Amino acid sequence: MRRLPLEEGRRWLEQAEIDLDWSRHLYREGAYHLVCFLAQQVAEKALKGFLYAHGEEVVLGHSVARLCREAAQHEPSLQERCAHWAVLDTYYIPTRYPNGLPDDIPARVYDETTAQSALRLAEEVVAAIKTFFSEAE
Repeated sequence: MRRLPLEEGRRWLEQAEIDLDWSRHLYREGAYHLVCFLAQQVAEKALKGFLYAHGEEVVLGHSVARLCREAAQHEPSLQERCAHWAVLDTYYIPTRYPNGLPDDIPARVYDETTAQSALRLAEEVVAAIKTFFSEAE
């Protein structure tokens, strides 16, 4: 049986929040490249949750920028944040694979400052999407 849109959206948001907690843990442990990757994943899952909650049946793709633009069709106030959050897309591949960087590996390239910035962006996305769910209740 298919879930109600709001219920499905909440499932995705819950996973995003759990991943955000793990991102914070990894930040404290110094796994900055993983923090950057998970920040992208957190934003992606939160935005997908928003889209599912709005009745989308299949939400494909990994681009935070694209998912945000789609979400802004339902909630125009998100549009102004899309460009700001889009930087998270730059952490999708190079944070995980040595061939995503010219002469180094992700574990040595991504630093505390970058991870802190990525974490803040992920927190912003989750907070914005949580506001929608709060208002929907």
